[in-house]
This record gives sequence, C-alpha cells and structure tokens, in this order.
Amino acid sequence: MIILRHTDDVPARYRGGIVAIGNFDGVHRGHRAIIATAAALARAEDRPFGILTFEPHPRAAFQPDLAPFRLTPFRVKARLVEELGADFMFVQAFDLAYAQTTSDAFIQHTLLEALDVRHIVIGHDYAFGRGRTGTPDSLRRAGAAHGFGVTELAAVIGPAGTAFSSTGARDAIREGRCADAHAILGRDWSVEGRVEHGEARGRGIGFPTANVHLTDSLRPRAGVYAVRATIDDDPRVYPGVANCGTRPTFDGKGTVLEVHLFDLQENLYDRHLRVAFIHFLRDERKFDGIAALTRQIESDASTARRILAEPAQTASV
Repeated sequence: MIILRHTDDVPARYRGGIVAIGNFDGVHRGHRAIIATAAALARAEDRPFGILTFEPHPRAAFQPDLAPFRLTPFRVKARLVEELGADFMFVQAFDLAYAQTTSDAFIQHTLLEALDVRHIVIGHDYAFGRGRTGTPDSLRRAGAAHGFGVTELAAVIGPAGTAFSSTGARDAIREGRCADAHAILGRDWSVEGRVEHGEARGRGIGFPTANVHLTDSLRPRAGVYAVRATIDDDPRVYPGVANCGTRPTFDGKGTVLEVHLFDLQENLYDRHLRVAFIHFLRDERKFDGIAALTRQIESDASTARRILAEPAQTASV
C-alpha cells in the first residue's frame, strides 16, 4: 500500500478508483464494513481501492489540549488498513486552516481533481467541510453531476443492540472492559512502541519489564492486565502481565506501560513491542515496600497465566 499526502501528485494508477472516506480511528467493525464494501466494489470493477483519511485526527486540531484519545495512532491505522487490502491511503493533513475548506471545495479539489473518484463509500454519520455542512445527500448530488457513485452504509449493530463506534471502544478501554473493546474492534486493543531503558527495578525483584512510553495513544484504565505481545516482526505471541500507570510505589511521573513477558530472557531494549490488552486484573495502587509489591506481582502473574490459558481468551494481537 502506498501512502499519498498531496493532491497535486497522485499517480495515474491510483486515480479513478473506489474510495472509502473517514477518520477510521480504531478501524473497528463498523469501519471495516465501510472498507470491505469499497474493496468489493473495486474488485468487481477492476479499479484501484483506496482510503481517504485525515491526520491528525480533526478532534486534535479543534481541541489541542485534549488528553490522548487515539485508539490507533497513524502508524497502527495505516497497518490495519493495509491488511484490509487497500492499494493506497490518501492522507489529508488536517489543521484549523484546512478546517475552513468548504464541502464544495473538498469535492472539487480532492475527490474530483486529485483522485478522480468513480465511487465513494461512507458511513451513515459522515459529515465534512467547514461547519460540517457536507452531507451524504450533498455527495449524492455531486456524484450525479460529476459521474461518481455514493454508497452510504447504515450503522453496524453489535449483539448488545448498540452501534459499533470509536466512542464505545474508548469508553470500554478507559473502564478496563477489554472484552467489550474486543467486541467493537474485532480484535484485542493494543499499544505499541519502542522498548526504552528504565530503572531496572523489575529485574531486581525477579520480574524484568519492558518499558513502553505511550505517546498519542489512548490511556487505558490504570492498573494491571493480562496481556499478549509480539516483538518486532516475529509472529510468535508471548503471554505476560503488564502495569499501565504512574508507578505510585516509586512516585513515578507520566504514564508508562511496563510489560513482563513470561519465561522470556531476551534483551528487549530498542525492540518494537506490540502489547494486546486481554483482561483487566486490578487497579494500580501504592504498596508499603518492595516485599509487598513483589508478593502482589507474583499473584498477578499467576492470575494472568491462568486467564491466558483459558480457551475462551482470544489470541489476537
């Protein structure tokens, strides 16, 4: 998959295609229905299949002081989209200046001149352009005038009777409801990043940890989790236990993900770790000393091993 960022240099082989449009944060089951519909149309018509998305997320531009909320930072979103078979991802840079683009200008300059779309696929709640004045109806009118089709998908409803949504996934993750997040996303929610050097306290008590600092990822409920992880491009999945929080026993500052992978002795410094949150075990708390902390970690690790061994637990990362 190629990533395109400029309207004035889209290669001819990616023009005239079928394009799914949206922010797609989380690439959840509702998003996947939109993307799958675009893919099927592209295959049927033997046309390029692409995604049009916006970075950073528009919410970050309008509310720059907002706490990190991304389910899928750009790198993760791009990988998930690529796994769904897209030929290209057109990334429209979004800032307050771009937010003043009218819906008509977006249609003319991006959809027609840059991408020469033949069909677009959107969700039922898609709105675009300055003041969110662009609607599915305005896209259909433009399509009738300029020769492109529009498919608007209804919300995808889950077993609980509510629509799959990024907001629902965020709420579940913030509350430690890993299974509910999985139901919305269609996979375990994960965090990934480079393993950084810490203070090696875990190694000193027999539980070495890989420390991953969260950047623009959503902060999950602070606490201890049963997790599964992959390292770099290694397909093997490693079970473990992790603490995500501020390490109050050591008066830590800033949110850090500390991951202990069972029965693994490798040096993980500077390796790329992808950590899937499987089950919330307990809230983070401050202990009266190293001995008490060590006993609790031993208990957490034992509980995590048992949970991860259960057949009902998913193994997706």
